Amino acid sequence: MDESELRAILRNLILPPTGPLLLALAGFVVASTRRFQKHGIALLVGGILLLWALATPAIAGLMVRGFESRDVLDLSRPVAADAVVILGGGTRRYAPEYGGPAPNQLTLQRLAYGARVARATGLPVLVTGGGAEGAAMAEFLRRDFVLEPRWVEDRARNTHENALFSAQILRESGLRRVVLVTSALHMRRAAGEFEAQGLEVIAAPVGVSSGRQGGLSDWVPGIAALRESHYVLYELLGELVRSVR
Repeated sequence: MDESELRAILRNLILPPTGPLLLALAGFVVASTRRFQKHGIALLVGGILLLWALATPAIAGLMVRGFESRDVLDLSRPVAADAVVILGGGTRRYAPEYGGPAPNQLTLQRLAYGARVARATGLPVLVTGGGAEGAAMAEFLRRDFVLEPRWVEDRARNTHENALFSAQILRESGLRRVVLVTSALHMRRAAGEFEAQGLEVIAAPVGVSSGRQGGLSDWVPGIAALRESHYVLYELLGELVRSVR
């Protein structure tokens, strides 16, 4: 088991749905003892209520809107930058329909918007993602978006290394001002990492939430809302790690 896989396991044990479920399970075990029965019941109920809340669209939407970057890039105006940097968001190790590695849904969303930004601005493109991810991103840009990336960074294992290795590549070409394309929820942390490497960042978030219509359905738990809550808490955890580092 490599370091990245271990981090992923630990992260998933903390974040929903596993984290609240483990809390409820611990409460169930403690409740089975007479001495701490009340405390156990409190943990059990707390874990279940927490999971319910995080899976509720109204709660998840509130978390998303409070954390994501909502300042979209205006492509109708000139953009003063040196390059477009597209961050990977994960890859499918083997996609049968493509016959090999392929970007996951999150990365495809970033690639699609990154290609639009590159065409609108005429700027060269750098894609960054570790191992097969970087190669898959470059291949999809060439084949499906008819866009040739100038640089492919394929060593990064996390956002910090995305910024570190991308900055090294760009500095070799004398470039320092970039349009950064990543998910709206990821932008705060990603921009901070790139700026820490001495680059100037113009944010180009994708996947910005459009808000909710409201109504009874906003209070009915669903998998989509749980996924949003998971992503927000993941980014908060990443921000904590970055501040400690």
